[in-house]
Amino acid sequence: MRIIHLLCLLFVSSFSLISQQQNPVVWTSSYKAISATEGEIILLGTIQAGWHTYSQRPTDAGPISTTIRFNPSGTYELVGQTQEVNVHEEYDKAFEAKLFVFSGQAEFRQKIKVKTKAAFTVPVSVEFVCCNDNMCLPPKTIELSVKIQ
Repeated sequence: MRIIHLLCLLFVSSFSLISQQQNPVVWTSSYKAISATEGEIILLGTIQAGWHTYSQRPTDAGPISTTIRFNPSGTYELVGQTQEVNVHEEYDKAFEAKLFVFSGQAEFRQKIKVKTKAAFTVPVSVEFVCCNDNMCLPPKTIELSVKIQ
């Protein structure tokens, strides 16, 4: 009986450790000046092999699209929509549909117009889902800060 309890405890503990360790996408942010008054915020998600995340494009197939939110401020204004780099369409087994996904690296670029000469920070939130061929992790929102100088 004691062995059964020990095995059950070990089994439950292993699921807890696995769920804590799974962070298949690591996000970074940077800023690239185009001119004195314009620039580009670059968001990069480095994705572990075997995993993928989804485009911003809405879909009825099931996965949550990636959503990027920029905190409004009087120091800058968004120019156009956030652009995706190297997104590709592929058949997703989990949702049994063709979807736009990122593998290896997700890259998003947002042009901005800078309204001040002083340095400032732009808070950005990224909501995303990542999946592999066997499962999807729950949606996750991460907060980034981009220094504009």
